[in-house]
Amino acid sequence: MCTTCGCSDDAAAKITNMQSEKHDHSHEHDHHHEHPHSHEHEHIHDHDHHDHSHSHAAKSSTITLEEKILAKNDRLAERNRGWFEGSDILALNLVSSPGAGKTALLERTILDLKEQIDIVVMEGDQATTNDAERIKKAGCPVLQINTGAGCHLDAEMIASALKELKPAQGSLLFIENVGNLVCPALFDLGEKHKVVILSVTEGEDKPVKYPHMFRAAELMILNKTDLLPYLNFDLEACKKYALSVNPHLKIIEVSVTKGTGLDTWYSWLKEQSQERI
Repeated sequence: MCTTCGCSDDAAAKITNMQSEKHDHSHEHDHHHEHPHSHEHEHIHDHDHHDHSHSHAAKSSTITLEEKILAKNDRLAERNRGWFEGSDILALNLVSSPGAGKTALLERTILDLKEQIDIVVMEGDQATTNDAERIKKAGCPVLQINTGAGCHLDAEMIASALKELKPAQGSLLFIENVGNLVCPALFDLGEKHKVVILSVTEGEDKPVKYPHMFRAAELMILNKTDLLPYLNFDLEACKKYALSVNPHLKIIEVSVTKGTGLDTWYSWLKEQSQERI
């Protein structure tokens, strides 16, 4: 969790409205006050080698603080979920390793569906607005959330971003999380579903190496399948691994660059949109 993932206790999210280029630095990451990397926590670890019993206290303190962080996040996520439901908005949390193709999938989806569905996007990254610029060029309202040293989005960031983005009733909201297969699995944003994108270039064993992420997801998109002839990737083994950690996981094979499998992805999106009506 965040005790080991690299989140900084002074991380502050910056929200950029790509339509107005307006910046909002007001959101202080929740970890600033309660993060297990606090000075008190550091002090405990500084003395671990002097007192073994004290190390147990440090571990207990860490777990307690982590539970508090997740509990607060979950409360805010439920508020977000209620807001989404009240506004008839389908919110999907896209998660993956860096470079799996989340942004490319979004670009293609926006270009193909923007005349049929109102789509809005929140882009999460530690730095730069590069991905948000790509989404903006595709013709979609987009907000960039830069997490600084933070390795995931949280419910408070989404709540702040919603006030700025103001998605229309009935919209499809894509939240592209920070590239990371660990912490984003633990932080509920209030979304309807998590969608995990896995590139065939990453290796077929990722579902069992990062089981929490694949267990938390409703759908796995296997991307870059056009590269299979050139890779030593066992497609069936990957699907078997994924279903071993989540027997209910839906799997769609796609190539964003070639367009194969995208109709199945679009059908799934439309099914989810109809279910919430």
